[in-house]
Order: sequence, then structure tokens, then C-alpha cells
Amino acid sequence: MADFVEFSVAMGVARVTLNRPDVLNSFNDQMGREFLDVLSTVKDQADVRAILLTGKGRAFCAGQDLAEVMPADDRPAVDLRGIVANRYNLIVRTIRETEKPFVCAVNGVAAGAGANLALACDFVVASRRASFIQSFSNIGLVPDTGGSFFLPRLIGLQRANALMMLGGKLSADDALGIGLIYEVVAEEDLETRSLELATLLSNKPTKGLGLTKRLLNASMANTLEQQLVMEAELQSVAGATSDYREGVTAFVEKRTPRYLGR
Repeated sequence: MADFVEFSVAMGVARVTLNRPDVLNSFNDQMGREFLDVLSTVKDQADVRAILLTGKGRAFCAGQDLAEVMPADDRPAVDLRGIVANRYNLIVRTIRETEKPFVCAVNGVAAGAGANLALACDFVVASRRASFIQSFSNIGLVPDTGGSFFLPRLIGLQRANALMMLGGKLSADDALGIGLIYEVVAEEDLETRSLELATLLSNKPTKGLGLTKRLLNASMANTLEQQLVMEAELQSVAGATSDYREGVTAFVEKRTPRYLGR
């Protein structure tokens, strides 16, 4: 059986590659299960301090493999609710609950669930040839994979309406211009730049970065007062880490800190 998700770890960075290039890395059941298994592994693996996600071939991810969910008169209706709840929702929850930074390197088209998978990550670096499309409305479906949550928060309600209801394609440069993604680079520089960013993050005080991610997740729903209380609580947690001790010591000694993520 082919591995539809490739996974390796080096120098603190887990490289996760969607590997169904013949169908633009679209998700079927096997790939969804493999991807969730890998996410579960990186969440708890001590030597993984940052995650780099990308796709093999000319696309990042075209979303759901429609061959798996094609309506037909001669078979029962496809359980789209089950697929969304047990695949895409679990993927988004795991990415957001993993207190390690995710860098998504979008190497080509990111469509539907594939586009929203990228937006669930902490940083999106895109090749100049990449594109983003909320393709759901073009086939009579609604956004999933967290898109209706992330998009209006990233770019505002009007632009989210336009992308999700009109279903047009957005270039990487336009995505950068409206604040949808972090950075755009030349196609030949994507691998180097995204790995550079993931490596930089892996060498930072990743316990503190994880707590920061927890704060940012909570800020989507908290009141200001709730957020202030949470900041104080997590600052106390961060202040008890060895990374905080190392950071302050290195600052006083005027040297580069050596963080261990603890």
C-alpha cells in the first residue's frame, strides 16, 4: 500500500508531505487516516519542535477527492457530515491544539479543504505560482475545514463573502496583499525558505511559542478581561520554564541562547 503522507524528522523539524500528486494531493479515506496518524505523532514526539507541511508535485492540496463522494442514484447518499466531522474537523483541531508551530509551504493550487488546511497553520509561505480557491460554492457545498472561521478573521467579512460565495481563484500575490498568507517567494526558493522558517522556529523557545499559540486560539472567543487573565496565568507558566531561564541568562551574558523547548 502506498504511503499517501510522507514523514521525516531532522534537526527538530518534522517534514510532512501530502503524496497523491496524480490527483493534486486530494484527500481520500486512506490519506486522511495517514495524515491524522502523523499529526498525532508530531504532537507528542519530543524531538519535533516545528512542523513543515507541503504537497508533492504541482499542487499543495485540491481538497476532497470527489471520486470518493460522487453522488449516484444506485448507491446510498455519501455521509458528508461524517467525513467532515471525522476527518477535516479532527485535522484542524489537532493542528490548532498542537502547541508547536506549523509552517505550510503552498507549492501550487490549494483548493477547498486544501486551502483551509493551509490557513489552519501558523505560517503560510506560498510559491508565486500557488493559488487559493474556496471551491465549495462551485459544486453546491458550504465551506468546511475551518474556513468559515479563519477567513473572516484573516481578511474581513466582505472579502470572505466574495471568496466563498463567488468561488474565484486568488493568486499568491493577491493572497499576500489582503493578509491571507505570510509570505510569497519564487517557486525555486519555496523549499529553502519554508525550511529556513521552520528551522528558525524550532530553535526558539518552543514551550513559550506553544503557550502563545494557546493564547491566540483563545483570543478568537475571549473577552478582553478573559484574555488578560489568561495572559497572566500563562506568563507564570512560561516563567517557570528552563527556556525562560536560559533566555534571561544568555541576555545578561551577551551570548546566543540555546533553547531546548522545555
